[in-house]
Amino acid sequence: MKYTVIVEKGRESGYVAYAPALKGCVSQGKTKKETLKNIREAMEAYVEALMEDGLPVPTEVGKDTVELEVAAR
Repeated sequence: MKYTVIVEKGRESGYVAYAPALKGCVSQGKTKKETLKNIREAMEAYVEALMEDGLPVPTEVGKDTVELEVAAR
């Protein structure tokens, strides 16, 4: 399975990561590398819990991008 993960700089320190397809699956870490390790572990636990409960595992939905062109004032 492959999922998109968003990693953002934390408000006070470190990083925060979440997987949009896995609602509520969030993790954090002091470094980006640690954060990615932590979100992977959280995602694995999330998917395993769904499977154990007999619930459907979400799949990655197609991604779109929007290009903006903003005129300066």
